[in-house]
Formats: sequence, structure tokens, C-alpha cells
Amino acid sequence: MLMLTRDATEAIKGLAEAPGAEGLRISSLAPSGDSQGAGLQVALAPGPDPEDAVVEAEGALIFLAPDAAAALEDKVLDADLEAGEVRFAVLQQEEGGSATP
Repeated sequence: MLMLTRDATEAIKGLAEAPGAEGLRISSLAPSGDSQGAGLQVALAPGPDPEDAVVEAEGALIFLAPDAAAALEDKVLDADLEAGEVRFAVLQQEEGGSATP
């Protein structure tokens, strides 16, 4: 299951304070045809779609579309606040549940 760093948890809770937003929804984009494969789309959402998996960490909610849930199953979501913008990064989980860049 996708794990969240403390920074990601705080960033998501802050973003979800926007009117009409309950959490962050992550879905996969269609493969781009290059060697990098599919990308991820991240957007504020008023709630999960019926087929979404819901990840909750300390009050932060993430709604994972089925395709994204499969792709992020063994990952860690991190966040960095830079110049007033939140930038998310997906890291690989290590044994024991910690993250590596």
C-alpha cells in the first residue's frame, strides 16, 4: 500500500482545506510512448470515485484510481514546498517501510 511521508501528509492536509476538496486523487495517464511509461495525474477531489482505494494518514486522504493504486502499491509519496508550490515525488519503499530516493 502507498505510504506517505510526514511532509506529504502535511501538504495534502493543507491542500484539502480548499473549498470542495476532501483529499487528493491520483490516477494514471495513458502511456506516452517513451521509455518512461505512464505518468501520474494529481488533482484535488471532493471525495473518492466508487472504484478508488482510499489511503488515510493522520487525517490526509488520498484517493487512488485502480490503475494508480497498482502502480503505487510499493511506493512512498513525498512532498516538497518550493516557492509556494507543492511538488510531489514518488519514492521506492525499502524493506521495513522506509523510503529511498
